[in-house]
Parts: sequence; structure tokens; C-alpha cells
Amino acid sequence: MTFLAIDIGNTRLKWALYAAGHPGAELLASGAEFLDHIERLAEGPWADMASPTAMLGCAVAGDAVRRRAEEQVTERFDCAARWVVASPAEAGMVNGYDHPTRLGADRWVAMIGARHRMLAQGAPRPMVVVMIGTAVTVEAIDADGRFLGGLILPGHGIMLRALESGTAGLHVPTGDVREFPTNTSDALTSGGTYAIAGAVERMRQHVKVHCGAEPACYMTGGAGWKMAPSMVSPFELVDGLIMDGLLVIAEARAAV
Repeated sequence: MTFLAIDIGNTRLKWALYAAGHPGAELLASGAEFLDHIERLAEGPWADMASPTAMLGCAVAGDAVRRRAEEQVTERFDCAARWVVASPAEAGMVNGYDHPTRLGADRWVAMIGARHRMLAQGAPRPMVVVMIGTAVTVEAIDADGRFLGGLILPGHGIMLRALESGTAGLHVPTGDVREFPTNTSDALTSGGTYAIAGAVERMRQHVKVHCGAEPACYMTGGAGWKMAPSMVSPFELVDGLIMDGLLVIAEARAAV
């Protein structure tokens, strides 16, 4: 009963094959492809892989990219391509967005994965869930599993490109994060890093006041490791939180 999980972000498609569709299942294989190279999957890393029993994914890169991924799945495997869309409630989470289906699937799946992780660690707590990628999202969830709301802000790359395009003389190499930057490269890198860290810390404070308890804080995403040293409050850096969420959802749907 193997299970294929797919996460299509703004830059890359990540995939993972598990021995079963539930949390804690053994990871059999995994990989990633840049979106420009999705067509390589069927004849590349998936060429010798046995067909999974089921597949579930989330996609934020648009319908055209999702269809290209579907074509690779159906070309190579004997299973249907299924995709998560945010809903009013699923797998123990309640969606507090004004229009629940408009919430990004990656945000929804990551929150579900984070809640499962938090409950496995102890008593229910509020949470702050941060994804660091092309864009940065900062989500607030109360102890009952209700999504309270979240922030979206540009990631490092978008911030730097915006400054370069709008300001003369800022085409400089990426610098380092410094408390007191003394060159333009370090000033740009430090400014973007601390802008993200400040937004996360503000949300953590909001959740603590609103819920009356210190939230459990999780960070994921391809650039999470870059941000972790600059965070104000302790965060658990989790690799593959979206994959964890897909496993939780797959198990919950199978039980219905």
C-alpha cells in the first residue's frame, strides 16, 4: 500500500514515496525537480519505481504546472492524481479563513502536519507555523486546532529583487546577517532577514496574548535553515512539514 506525496511550490516539485499513507510510514524514496524540469520525472527518477497504490499532493504553482505533474503521474503510474484543496475543516483542523477554499493548499497542509506533530509531543497548545520559501507565511492556530489567520510576506529573493529594480546602485552580491551591517551586501541581507524575523515574533506575541499560552513554534521550507539562527524565540525546524501533512490527511480520508 505505497503512497506518493507531491508538493509543488513556486520553484520546485518535491516528491516522496512512503510504504503506507499514514504518519510515521517508512520513507522509501524522495527527490525534487525544478518546475522547468517536471517532464523528466517519468523517465528519470520515477522510471524504475513501482507504481504507488495512492497519490496525494498539494500545488500552489498554478493549474498549468499541476497538469504537467498529473501527466507524469498518469504516464508512469497506475493510480489517480489527487490534490488537496483547503476546506472548512479536515484532519482535526478548522479553517478560519473568510473564504476557506481560497487559503493556499500548502499553508493548509503544513498546518495540519504541524498540529499532528504538536499533539504527538504532548498536550494541545496554540501554534505558530512558518514556511520560508519564495514567499513567507506565518500562521496562527489556537489550541483547539482553529486557524486564526496568517501573514504573507516576500521571501529573501523577492525582497532583494524589488530593491534592485527600484533603487539605483544596489546590484550587489548576497551578504551576511550582521547586527550592525557596514556594507551594502550585509545591509540588504540583514534587513530582509530581520524583517521576516520581526513579523514572526509579532505573530508569536499575538497568539500568546490571544490564547493565553505560549505557542509551539514550527518552521519549515527550503530556506528555513537560513532564518533559524536569526529568530527571536525558539523554533523547531522541521524538514518536510507539508509531506507530514499529506500523510495525516491521507490517513484521515482513508478512515472515513
